Amino acid sequence: MPAERRAGSLYAVAAFGFWGLTPIYYKLLPDVPPLEVLAHRIVWSVVFGALFVSLSRNWAEVRSALGHGATVRALALTALLVSTNWLIYIYAIANDQVMSTSLGYYINPLVNVLLGMLFLGERMGRGRALAVALAATGTASLALEVGGLPWISLSLAFSFGFYGLIRKRLGLPALAALFVETLLIAPFALLVLGWYGAQGVPAFGADLRTSLLLVLAGPVTLLPLLWFAEAARRLPLITIGFFQYLGPTLTFLLATLVYDEAFTTAWAITFAAIWSALVVFTLDSLRTRDRLRRQARGEPGP
Repeated sequence: MPAERRAGSLYAVAAFGFWGLTPIYYKLLPDVPPLEVLAHRIVWSVVFGALFVSLSRNWAEVRSALGHGATVRALALTALLVSTNWLIYIYAIANDQVMSTSLGYYINPLVNVLLGMLFLGERMGRGRALAVALAATGTASLALEVGGLPWISLSLAFSFGFYGLIRKRLGLPALAALFVETLLIAPFALLVLGWYGAQGVPAFGADLRTSLLLVLAGPVTLLPLLWFAEAARRLPLITIGFFQYLGPTLTFLLATLVYDEAFTTAWAITFAAIWSALVVFTLDSLRTRDRLRRQARGEPGP
């Protein structure tokens, strides 16, 4: 329905736009160590997650996930992956590597293609193989220029890629799964906060502004996830894929126009290769969708 599509598009813009502008939030906490920021993000995600689960009446889904040992073990692994992803992201923002995070999330859809082929038996096809090859070329070009792999970008892309792969296999509701993940990792986060407290240098309580910003780590984590879930419920997957590029594009603009990070020739070549790969990937996805539609209608065609 047109109204549902419009609502889905608004939710998608809100989710991916929010994710793309998230560096602004972390730039407001320059004096808080990334590990301490991560610990607060986990703890406050549990607090606000419990509130959101209550408001959406999803406790049955949470209990169901906690009631299966195999599911809990899988969510413990995804909790480790997503917390690692968050820590690398926060570290990159704190160390003026915003452009590296943008590159990581541009690469991520292509990493998903590679993981789908390796672990789910999906066929890559010539178009997607070309897209992955272009992405690899761009990454290699940057590696040669800087004298090493862009580890921040690759770590973000692959940690989130494996996270998405496992979550896809579990098939759990997004909010319930994230609540359980943060709940499982929360004891470690509390230990980290306890350690900073014992050192006499906790950020929380140092001043009202910093304390409020750390509390907001919960909504900053959960709200775009809820918006994404609403968008995914209303829009086709291919449409979601288009909106996905809004996030890293906004982050890229922040890096170059707001935070004055250098956009060197090496970066230009890398991004040109990645953007070309994404164009090839998108066109191939559209052709695949049209072919499947024709086959479903019994129409001839390649």
